[in-house]
Amino acid sequence: MSDFMSTVNFPLVLVIGTAISGLIWFIDSVLLGRKYSADMSPPLLVDYARSFFPVLLIVLILRSFLFEPFKIPSGSMKPTLLVGDFILVSKFSYGVRLPVIHTKILDTGSPERGDVAVFRFPADPRVDYIKRVVGLPGDTIVYENKIFTINDEVINISPEQPYVLPGTDAISSGVALREEQLGSVLHEILQHERSRSQSGKWVVPEGHYFMVGDNRDNSNDGRVWGFVPEANLVGKAKYVWMHWSDGVLWDRLGDKIR
Repeated sequence: MSDFMSTVNFPLVLVIGTAISGLIWFIDSVLLGRKYSADMSPPLLVDYARSFFPVLLIVLILRSFLFEPFKIPSGSMKPTLLVGDFILVSKFSYGVRLPVIHTKILDTGSPERGDVAVFRFPADPRVDYIKRVVGLPGDTIVYENKIFTINDEVINISPEQPYVLPGTDAISSGVALREEQLGSVLHEILQHERSRSQSGKWVVPEGHYFMVGDNRDNSNDGRVWGFVPEANLVGKAKYVWMHWSDGVLWDRLGDKIR
């Protein structure tokens, strides 16, 4: 993503654009009661407002309350998500929030262990992160020898398998593919065989979540910077709707994220 696009507050731009075009349309059509015919065209500004307002309003509603698209910029969630994946995130899974100010107006659910969630990074809420929910409020989490223990229950992982690079037949040297069961979610993780094992213990505060990347030895996540407040949640990742990096990986299109 370009430096310009990464600094633009798109939700704010969308809200302002919708408000301005709607106000112009309202003043012209309702307050002034102007009618136009084939012989009398509206002023250019009014014409633009009448054309863009319904489109902007629909996009605002869809993006703010239903689904929002995101592009995966890093490999911290491999093998579940790849650099270049375009995903759809359900905005109503963890509560309906107003755009820009992020105030929750309707409680529709909470993250479950194993969810892949998008959230605003606690250290810089302008930046969106995506990780897997490992710890729920009140949990005691221990990570040792590359294995999680949650509330004294060891989270077992499967024996290692070779990791085949997507779109190729090449095996990634020194990387092990395993399966892990978190709650009801069975998912894949990567472990780098030559990486030094991290360790730590965390108690998740009320109203917070502990998020970790599936690329376990190559992820900047809760093991480094702590917990995600409930207020920072954006939504639950649901589907990969397209993949584009060096080319299209057609077999990823429409994949359900688990």
